[in-house]
Amino acid sequence: QVQLVESGGGLVQAGGSLRLSCAASGRTFTIYRMGWFRQAPGKEREFVAAIRWNAGSTYYADSVKGRFTISRDNAKISVYLQMNSLKPEDTAVYYCAVGDATGATIFQNSYRYWGRGTQVTVSS
Repeated sequence: QVQLVESGGGLVQAGGSLRLSCAASGRTFTIYRMGWFRQAPGKEREFVAAIRWNAGSTYYADSVKGRFTISRDNAKISVYLQMNSLKPEDTAVYYCAVGDATGATIFQNSYRYWGRGTQVTVSS
């Protein structure tokens, strides 16, 4: 099993920035990719960004491309999401997830372990 703990959420004004962190523990040698998803009130959870753990390849949803940056720290077994130019529509609970090599990067079913989420609220 892999345990994930997110941090860094909060309240920010539109145009501001936040940095989310996700620390992994447990069977971390099984990590193939780590991703961020989000779920806004009344909406389904959606893909935000992901990174291939060894290769470092990154993937982004069109809605965040150019504003968000995903990165990793191999030594700390952590992944980060730097969010700039935040908009009210970015308001959601953000979840960190770990996936293996099966499935496509943007699909939730490709991720086996999930954190509990951290709230991000962007005021207008």
